[in-house]
Amino acid sequence: MQTIQHFINGKTVTDDQRTQSVFNPATGQPCKNVALAGSATVKAAIESAQAAFPAWRNTPAAKRAQVMYRFKQLLEDNADKICALLTEEHGKVLDDARGELARGIENVEYACGVPELLKGEHSKNVGPAIDSWSEFQPLGVVAGITPFNFPAMVPLWMYPMAIACGNTFVLKPSERDPSSALLIAELLQEAGLPKGVLNVVNGDKEAVDVLLTDPGVKAVSFVGSTPIAEHVYNTANKHGKRVQALGGAKNHAIVLPDADLDNTVNALMGAAYGSCGERCMALSVVVCVGDDLADNLVGRLRDQLKGLKVGPGTDPASEMGPLINQAHLHKVSGFLAQGVEQGAELVVDGRNLVVPGHEAGFFLGGCLFDRVKPEMIIYREEIFGPVLCVMRVDTMEAAMELIDAHEYGNGTCIFTRDGEAARYFSDHIEVGMVGINVPLPVPVSYHSFGGWKRSLFGDLHAYGPDAVRFYTKRKTITQRWPSSGVREGSQYAFPS
Repeated sequence: MQTIQHFINGKTVTDDQRTQSVFNPATGQPCKNVALAGSATVKAAIESAQAAFPAWRNTPAAKRAQVMYRFKQLLEDNADKICALLTEEHGKVLDDARGELARGIENVEYACGVPELLKGEHSKNVGPAIDSWSEFQPLGVVAGITPFNFPAMVPLWMYPMAIACGNTFVLKPSERDPSSALLIAELLQEAGLPKGVLNVVNGDKEAVDVLLTDPGVKAVSFVGSTPIAEHVYNTANKHGKRVQALGGAKNHAIVLPDADLDNTVNALMGAAYGSCGERCMALSVVVCVGDDLADNLVGRLRDQLKGLKVGPGTDPASEMGPLINQAHLHKVSGFLAQGVEQGAELVVDGRNLVVPGHEAGFFLGGCLFDRVKPEMIIYREEIFGPVLCVMRVDTMEAAMELIDAHEYGNGTCIFTRDGEAARYFSDHIEVGMVGINVPLPVPVSYHSFGGWKRSLFGDLHAYGPDAVRFYTKRKTITQRWPSSGVREGSQYAFPS
């Protein structure tokens, strides 16, 4: 069986002291092994990045952009191969894999504009014969720690812009589905990236701890659950690093009585059950304003769920694939049991789903709860599975209070035909990303992605303009060239 290794200084590096299985979620069987890097291997990756930094830092931004242009083309040329790996190791359907990769490529496109993005400000004659300007310089070696649910897209949120800005990078992808990260790194080197500028180490907590504490790493980007995001933020900050750590979510949709229900139901189905709910932007709570609306909406969702096609991601007929592994299937099933125990109405129970020919796969059908209350565990915690909770309130204000009271503030949306209500909602809701009749308000690559409250630790969001600021440090230079032959006395007052 193939063992996925590491990519350091432009070549495969073997570290077989510890390995673990990589599963095909549709079959429930191991398809590969992955090596788990020890501290020495991670340090070797950091040293490789440090050695490559001086020359890459001094490479003109236009030449760095040319590498990104070639990289974009190679990603498009190899899209089928990359998406097949995503489906094999994550389980998502091929259409979803293609969408993931496309959104990642958008970030490479944005990085192609780095010569413009790195331009600073210049002011002439701020004083007699004195000019002042600012410029943006790279940090050095930066690291990214990425999750299993978007093994291609989330790394592409990080290292294209970091590298285009002149940094070198160490990526620690999820050990659950590592193959696409290795393939994409090889494509970037094929595009002309010098050896050592991008390094990939597979591993678990041992690898992460080195990246968080080693003084050679100047900044860390992370996407994952809130408890781990908080740990990453606190630990890396303690060791003097710049950190952006994106955490969990509990994304709400408010549905007003005037909403177009046909379109709303279709939007909710895709947003709640796409990628088996394993998205940080998945809609997991619907807040209906009024009981009549709730009854109608729940009935429509129940009918739609009866026709949801669940199966292996390689089957073109499948609309939803399996969960990532057996442990996560058990965890999500546990949430369902707790919801029933605490009094929520389980309208659709997906636990008895059997996919013919894939009985050992990690499949769970779409699940729907009604009459969920704020004190219930299924409402308070992020389930990260194909489970949609319906809550009932009397007014839009009550729905907004519910959302604002939750510890997470990643994404939210409202379904309505009322422009005044939509404007009020978007202005006042305490959430970082807002959709108006848009269920998954994920910003495009030239805006930035990030939530509020305990969905983000750090001051700067991911990708877009914030990425340029995160991966660079501003330097301001003030310059004077005195006229020849002019002698000046010392000045002891503060300059003005």
